[in-house]
Amino acid sequence: MLFEPLSLRGVTLRNRIGVSPMCQYSATDGFVSDWHLVHLGSRAAGGAGAVIMEATAVEPRGRISPQDTGIWSDEHTPALARIAAFVRSQGAVPGIQLAHAGRKASTRRPWEGHGVIPADGGGWQPVAPSPIPFHPDDPIPHELTRAEIAGLTAGFAAAARRARDAGFEIAEIHGAHGYLIHEFLSPLSNRRTDEYGGALANRIRFALEATAAVRAEWPAHLPLFFRVSASDWVEGGWDVDECVVLARELKARGVDLIDCSSGGNSPLQKIALGPGYQVPFAERIRRDAAIPTAAVGLITSAEQADAILREGRADMVLLAREMLRDPYFPIHAALALGAKPPVPPQYARAF
Repeated sequence: MLFEPLSLRGVTLRNRIGVSPMCQYSATDGFVSDWHLVHLGSRAAGGAGAVIMEATAVEPRGRISPQDTGIWSDEHTPALARIAAFVRSQGAVPGIQLAHAGRKASTRRPWEGHGVIPADGGGWQPVAPSPIPFHPDDPIPHELTRAEIAGLTAGFAAAARRARDAGFEIAEIHGAHGYLIHEFLSPLSNRRTDEYGGALANRIRFALEATAAVRAEWPAHLPLFFRVSASDWVEGGWDVDECVVLARELKARGVDLIDCSSGGNSPLQKIALGPGYQVPFAERIRRDAAIPTAAVGLITSAEQADAILREGRADMVLLAREMLRDPYFPIHAALALGAKPPVPPQYARAF
């Protein structure tokens, strides 16, 4: 089943293996480079059904690091279009994740040491639904006003328009991993007393408004994904029950698939790691919200991925680290399962 096509709206993936968005921390002023073309292009040539580009910031303050990719300017579009065109030319569906890092912005690249970059060191003040830092000793983020929230909603919409113009065929809204939208969702990071805080209906308001704005700009024949952290892994935090409610509302606003991850919103999280440890979230949301899902997290073999689909636990798998280790995982998986491998003609003699 891993190599059965998957159709969402007017787009058909050649198989059910997707490349999960993975930050490369290698852009300059938001502009992608040849690194991004080769990184994403090699996974498309490797046979993936969809290749989703990393978290791409809808405004400069929304970058995780100063080296994150951006889509806040029309000037970013031509280089992004080059990537989308190449991915498509290799038979994969090009996607892009639209993102805002919220209070987890202005940090160093992983290989340069973790931690917040101060303003006098080239960083900036992060923004958040509430003035609560991720780590207690981090700088306090700026609490967004209603007008600023409306501006960010418009920023997501403008980013969707640019992604459309660049030729991407999947847009994914990043609502996970402790970044801005997730910060609104979770009571651990959202202590607002206005219409964006408190009750569940208020905490999901920004996610729904941003989604509606993106869907209005995103062509009706193209699918829209939404990535969730289905649990904060902290008592009293965001959980899968609330996530099911959110998924139903997202479906009503034109979302076609929920990308089911978890965690990232609290340094106190206690995650029960193990092979496929997040698959139960995809299964629960798929069943109770009646929407297609993608499973992620420690999926490392063809047999494991195929079983997830055959057992009805998800509709596709998105791989991250396994795709870094093996850009040709789909080809090798097809050979392992007895399916026709998605090999580029230039490489056919090797298989």
